[in-house]
Amino acid sequence: MVNAPSPFVPGAFVGAEHHFRARVYFEDTDLSGIVYHANYLRYMERARSDMLRLAGIDQRAAMEVGEGAWAVTDLAIKYRSPAKLDDDLLVVSTVEAVRGASVIIAQRILRGSDTLSGETLTPVILTDAQVTAAFLSPGGRPRRQPAGWADRFTAIMNGETFPC
Repeated sequence: MVNAPSPFVPGAFVGAEHHFRARVYFEDTDLSGIVYHANYLRYMERARSDMLRLAGIDQRAAMEVGEGAWAVTDLAIKYRSPAKLDDDLLVVSTVEAVRGASVIIAQRILRGSDTLSGETLTPVILTDAQVTAAFLSPGGRPRRQPAGWADRFTAIMNGETFPC
């Protein structure tokens, strides 16, 4: 029998915020050891997916039954400071607005510890972004989110807890 570690739980809700942990690996960096700019979008996407999963929003089921899927329709991003190889990152996501067919999510990526020394540092905001995601039909047209999803996003925005 293999003594496997506990299942990895990268994200959790902290009030109205979703916190998602990520680590910078060699594959995320350019030759100088700094995170390639497009990889910040990957960290944010993973955090949003984790947030939806924890909120009980089953994206896969919606796709499999032909309801549709989420697509990013607008993105504004500001790069403030570079992340580097082996950094321990925190992606903080907050729901800013909920509409019938879309949601606006603010996301920031922070570095708050020195992974090698274990020293806790003053958190540094590396990246700020605002993402608009629309729910699209299989044909690519905007459509209302499945029943109950807007309520879940509103609960997240208000910092409410709910069973998943």
